[in-house]
Amino acid sequence: MTSPSISVVIPALNEARNIQYVLDRIPGDIHEVILVDGKSVDNTVAVAQSTRPDVCVVNQTRKGKGNALACGFEVATGDVIAMVDADGSADPGEIPRFVDALIGGADFAKGTRFAQGGGSNDITPLRRIGNDCLTTVFNIAYRRRYSDLCYGYNVFWRSCLSALRLDASTPQPSGGAKLWGDGFEVETLIHVRAAVAGLRVAEVPSYESSRLHGSSNLNATRDGLRVFRTMFAEWPGRHRVPMAELMAAPSPGPAITASGTGTSATEEEPVR
Repeated sequence: MTSPSISVVIPALNEARNIQYVLDRIPGDIHEVILVDGKSVDNTVAVAQSTRPDVCVVNQTRKGKGNALACGFEVATGDVIAMVDADGSADPGEIPRFVDALIGGADFAKGTRFAQGGGSNDITPLRRIGNDCLTTVFNIAYRRRYSDLCYGYNVFWRSCLSALRLDASTPQPSGGAKLWGDGFEVETLIHVRAAVAGLRVAEVPSYESSRLHGSSNLNATRDGLRVFRTMFAEWPGRHRVPMAELMAAPSPGPAITASGTGTSATEEEPVR
């Protein structure tokens, strides 16, 4: 078959020191690169445009990594969409490996650090245990056999967007609260909805590096709890669970967190 066109979506907030490294490693045959800027106060956009003049810069409609991805997905025109973080932890050079999985019959290709050919120099033993626990719960609840739930490197056919149901158009709620799916829970939300929709998912070995510069806003315990809440709230056939009820759910303990954009703003709890 003809090689599919690929849109790379990169959510970024204050990643001026990292974005050139990421853009320089994107394969040359990419259809388009979409940088979704979360109102950076450094030179993220200027560095991106200087490094890659053809980059498409999109401004977020709300706040949070989930909203950034939704905004990027909305304008993507390629056959395939690749989610790549702006901190240098994921290697864009691996994109062809993910696309091969799609051409081979998968609807969705998710990265895994824990298959042969994958790895991480950013994971701690405690986070690995947390990730294993959350992955096990997910596999039981959604009848999957994933080896790595909490990793944010994903590539999928654009036709899958209708199953993921991410919203980019709703205005920011008064008071600045996030909508459901706007925060770091978005990656688990994507996997849950892909599973519920019955998408064919292939795990692809990937190597996670440490963030190049700056510090991540991800927190093992807080974001592990967010993953758990997302699995619980999206359970098929359940009523929509109020956030107050989810907040009362017991914490699953520390969890490995998917590499993110390292936002400097505090991640608030989303509203539903």
